[in-house]
Amino acid sequence: MRIRRYAPADLDAVMDLFRESVRRIAIRDYSEAQVKVWAPDEPDRERWAARRASRPTWIAEIDGDIAGFTDLEPDGYVDMMFVHPDHQGKGVASALLETAESEAARLGLDRLYTEASITARPFFERKGFRVIAPQTVSLRGMDFINYRMEKRLA
Repeated sequence: MRIRRYAPADLDAVMDLFRESVRRIAIRDYSEAQVKVWAPDEPDRERWAARRASRPTWIAEIDGDIAGFTDLEPDGYVDMMFVHPDHQGKGVASALLETAESEAARLGLDRLYTEASITARPFFERKGFRVIAPQTVSLRGMDFINYRMEKRLA
C-alpha cells in the first residue's frame, strides 16, 4: 500500500470510490433511499473539486488502484474517510488515519474529530475516538443518524 497526496486527476476515481463505499458498505446501516441521497448518481463535481482542493487529502493505493481516501481540515476535522468495498479489511483506513494524525501532530493540533456514520463508528472507536454525542443531520431532505466523535492527541 502506498499513501500519497491527492491530485486533481484523482477526482473522478475518488467520487466513484465514495459512491461505491456508501452504496455497498453503508447500506448495512442506512436505507436504500438514504444511501442514494448520500451518494447520488450525479455528484456535484465542482463542489467535490473545491472541497478536495481546500484541504489536505490523502489517497491510499494498492497495486495502482485507489483503495481509499481521507482528508483533514486545519482545525483537526476529518471530514471524509472512505475505503473501496473491494479493499475493506486491508488496513487502508488505519493507514490513512495514521497519516492524518501525523499531519495533525505536525500542525500542533491537540485533537482530531469527525462525524462518523453508524458504519464507521466502530472503526473510529477502535482507533481511540470517543463518542461525544449522537446526532441527526439532514442532507437533501433526508435525515441521517451519525456520531460526533473526537480523539485527543498526545
